Amino acid sequence: MKRIHKVAILGAGTMGARIAAHFANAGVPSYLLDIVPPDADGAARNQIAAAGLEAARKSKPAAFFEPSLAKLVTIGNFEDDLKKIADVDWIIEAVVENLDIKRSLLKKVDAVRKPGTIVTTNTSGLPVGKIAEGFPDDFRRSWFGTHFFNPPRYMRLLELIPTPDSDRALLDAIAWFSDVRLGKGVVFAKDTPNFIGNRIGTFSVLNVMRLMQEMDLTIEDVDALTGTPVGWPKSATFRTIDLVGLDILGHVVSNMIGVGRAPSPANLDERSDLRLPDFYQHMLERKMLGDKTKGGFYKKSKGADGKEERLALDWKTLEYHPRHKPKFPALEMAKNVEDTGARLRMLLGLEGSGPQKGDKAGAFLWAALSDLWTYSANRIPEISDSVVEIDRAMKLGFNWELGPFELWDAAGVEATVARMKKEGKPVAANLETLLASGKKTWYDENLATASARSYFDLATGHWQPVTVPEGVWSVTVAKKSKGVVKKNSGASLVDLGDGVGCIEFHSKMNSLGADIIQLITQSLKPGGPGDAFDAFVITNDAQNFSVGANLMLLLMAVQEEEWDDVDMVIRQFQGMTQAIKFSPKPVVVGASGLTLGGGTEISLHAPARQPHAELYTGLVEVGVGLLPGGGGCKEMLLRALQSASSIRPDGRGESVESVRDHRHGQNRHLGA
Repeated sequence: MKRIHKVAILGAGTMGARIAAHFANAGVPSYLLDIVPPDADGAARNQIAAAGLEAARKSKPAAFFEPSLAKLVTIGNFEDDLKKIADVDWIIEAVVENLDIKRSLLKKVDAVRKPGTIVTTNTSGLPVGKIAEGFPDDFRRSWFGTHFFNPPRYMRLLELIPTPDSDRALLDAIAWFSDVRLGKGVVFAKDTPNFIGNRIGTFSVLNVMRLMQEMDLTIEDVDALTGTPVGWPKSATFRTIDLVGLDILGHVVSNMIGVGRAPSPANLDERSDLRLPDFYQHMLERKMLGDKTKGGFYKKSKGADGKEERLALDWKTLEYHPRHKPKFPALEMAKNVEDTGARLRMLLGLEGSGPQKGDKAGAFLWAALSDLWTYSANRIPEISDSVVEIDRAMKLGFNWELGPFELWDAAGVEATVARMKKEGKPVAANLETLLASGKKTWYDENLATASARSYFDLATGHWQPVTVPEGVWSVTVAKKSKGVVKKNSGASLVDLGDGVGCIEFHSKMNSLGADIIQLITQSLKPGGPGDAFDAFVITNDAQNFSVGANLMLLLMAVQEEEWDDVDMVIRQFQGMTQAIKFSPKPVVVGASGLTLGGGTEISLHAPARQPHAELYTGLVEVGVGLLPGGGGCKEMLLRALQSASSIRPDGRGESVESVRDHRHGQNRHLGA
């Protein structure tokens, strides 16, 4: 397999510079090249690339894991430094979305690249094959699309877009490298306008804008409805567009021109009336582009009291006003429902007879989602051969909790289709194929497969296992294949096989309560339910490892002056952390996402840790006026002393031996 040791990124704009930054995060050096400014001399010839790198250094959220990694990026320009790409293994073109400009630059690249060097484009929607049309055979074999999503460090999706000439071995090499080294979720897309993520996302956004105008809703109304209630990010629709840039969406939409066809019984879902609305065009003309111009659908402003507030746009007048809180009774009720499927069914009125009269929330969501489902189903096999790639693209690229087909399953395929037909809505032919086969869902969660899931394959009409990359494993799969040894309301002891037990948290946001403390302590002590295992991993599949201890329970005990209860809780927590530290069997903590307070305490006491690159950890109790009490402060002190001893033989005035002598006394004092 071809190895990637060094890369070149051509184009130091927002995307190019941040792609270079993420390669640096993976320890891979790169060249970051761009054009020479007019009449520039000396160092100024690299001015554009330098500005791009500096913007990446200062970007928020941070593009680099740590600022020092920027040294792995070497800046230059197309005129003086293009010859340097002869030294790299992978060249990524990320210049302006103009077919002629891309082709002109790539002809110069082909003149200096080594034969067999991989060359890809980061285009967000231009035809990949057309960009390299007429190029030499070796170039076209080494050419395909690699569409990163912004910001590359945080957005996991990477769409790989092969052409008929692409060498499969090179595609597989980039897929492996992107998965293992860059931490990407790789999705194979077809060379169609906007590929998968932006194709589905663009339809959804344009349809939402159409419905907003037809139903006379506000920007705030739509963002309240298209965020967490349906499992989409809090930034919802318009706040997300502000973050991405209105001009970027405008460009992506332009790629769709000519894709939609006139409505007919076969393609009613295409909605040829979908386009950027007039108010959006006026915003583009006025350079109201979102956060990059300090104003889009929202903007920050200082109020009369000097405090900063976020104003919202009135799309009818393009004037800003203080944000109002949307008042949808159905939405208020749904907030109390944790399960996304149950919440969605409630909002859509599928549990009863449909949305109540005057329920704009339910009517809007039904119109938006039923259109989305039909559109997505009709894109197979046009943009993808399976529902899996579409769902993965939307989850990884847009941070949806569930992809369109998973969301459809959650709402109920039979119920939604019956309602579509009753209302005379178009029904996708692929959906009819699913139902004609006797299946009632797009996925089956009960089949015994390596991923514990199967999907309905439209090509064969049968269930097919959802494949996962080699080496990928999950607690969910283990629970189905090996089983749960012990479980309570907050945690489970799961058999991972090979003599390894996994302690998984599954409380709300994985907050630590008495149930989790009890299961960890019992599992790790001799004679407990974990006796049959040789080692343990404390981890879970959730987005966040743990938000920490449930401080509300502690607050209630303090308010009631139940001091004995407070003392007991602290002792039990300390007993758990000591059980982790002094377990006679190895314990590894695999933490990711938010790992706060008690989650950090658990990590600090583990003999070994395997943290995720995106780990946000710390003893944050001080923020609410508490001193961390699980023993983590002691662990940090001991490690500081050990680190100091590696620099100076006696450490900070105390030998390592004396530190070890004091440990047991300290631990006994903490309730070990």
